[in-house]
Amino acid sequence: MMSPDAKIYVAGHRGMVGSAIVRELQRQGYTNIITRTHAELDLCNQADVERFFAENRPEYVFLAAAKVGGIVANNNAPADFMYQNMMLEMNVIHSAWRNGCRKLEFLGSSCIYPRLAPQPMKEDCLLTSALEPTNEAYALAKISGLKYCEYLNSQYGTDFISVMPTNLYGPNDNYHPEHSHVLPALIRRFHEAKVAGAPSVTCWGDGTPLREFLYVDDLANLCVFLMNNYSGNETVNAGTGKEITIKELTELVARTVGYDGEILWDTTRPNGTPRKLLDVSKTRALGWTYSTSLPEGIALAYADFLNNPVRAER
Repeated sequence: MMSPDAKIYVAGHRGMVGSAIVRELQRQGYTNIITRTHAELDLCNQADVERFFAENRPEYVFLAAAKVGGIVANNNAPADFMYQNMMLEMNVIHSAWRNGCRKLEFLGSSCIYPRLAPQPMKEDCLLTSALEPTNEAYALAKISGLKYCEYLNSQYGTDFISVMPTNLYGPNDNYHPEHSHVLPALIRRFHEAKVAGAPSVTCWGDGTPLREFLYVDDLANLCVFLMNNYSGNETVNAGTGKEITIKELTELVARTVGYDGEILWDTTRPNGTPRKLLDVSKTRALGWTYSTSLPEGIALAYADFLNNPVRAER
């Protein structure tokens, strides 16, 4: 268990996941939280990361920093996604080990699992078949990070764990029109259509893929819970165990935003992975479950979007 005054470093504290973890740590009474902006510490610079760890010696690390994006961003810049994610995670994990970090938690993504993995996806289906091509570079980087944690545990006896969240959304999300994920992209698209009085909104694919969504503050609660209650080489899935079609999701977002125009589908655009449902039996067995329903979470996310319009420009 982390003591209330334990020195805790949250890498990526300005992102959606990292900021949620900071909020959750503060809510639970942790008082010694270390953060650095990108301007203060470039995690892709090995020498700078090593110097930071040597000087600050954090006892616990939440590695939430990552270069992230939706289908378009991943398709257009696979080399960037692989390089930046590989560099920053290897630098942080390696320096944490070298400088005596008591425990590290690595945040990955459910895209590490095979494109056609048996559903719901258990943790042990990793590397059993081919990945989804549209985000393969990002997935390979995340797989490398969790495997490095596993290898350090086996070779050096570290206590480094990995958590693989499903699709996330919530406060401090990225609403960029090209670089965001599906749910925040829909929030922005339907909001702008409502404001403009547009008669219709066109969405990608045919609406049939199934997706699972977890509110980011629920993930943060799980991350702190696992840091205090779980050790092991196998990664831990973080999700709800429930799924919804993209078509149903678009209709839910449209209702939440208050858009009543027509929803059209561009079937020349890619659907992505047909289904991505996580098996969450491990977290349930540990005694944890999510608390925010999808309609409630989307309403909270839309309120955050309205209150922070600058995020839509990122």
